[in-house]
Amino acid sequence: MPGGAHDPGESLTHTAVRETLEETGVNIHVTGVVGIFTDPTHVIHYTSNDEVRQEFTVVYRAEPIGGHPTTSEESTRVEWVPIEQIPSLTMDGSQRKRIEWALDESQPYIDPETR
Repeated sequence: MPGGAHDPGESLTHTAVRETLEETGVNIHVTGVVGIFTDPTHVIHYTSNDEVRQEFTVVYRAEPIGGHPTTSEESTRVEWVPIEQIPSLTMDGSQRKRIEWALDESQPYIDPETR
């Protein structure tokens, strides 16, 4: 799934549109929010500057409005995958959770209030 860093001066929605185009060659129109996903046990240690971060993900619903699936410097494979093939794909459990929520639920996911 496309993703990336939010740049200063842009909205989160613009970030989603920009990153999707940069990584996939597909231009999108955002239509809604799937959810906000975090995992307090998942932290990333950047050894280059010794910074530790807990990442979060805002997942949007969108429809394609132009472009063609194309790889980039940030992606090695870009393709449309039929829904029935998703269960057979190898992916991290956190990615699978996001996709399943997007397909099965109508309300946005909000992570639980646990510490």
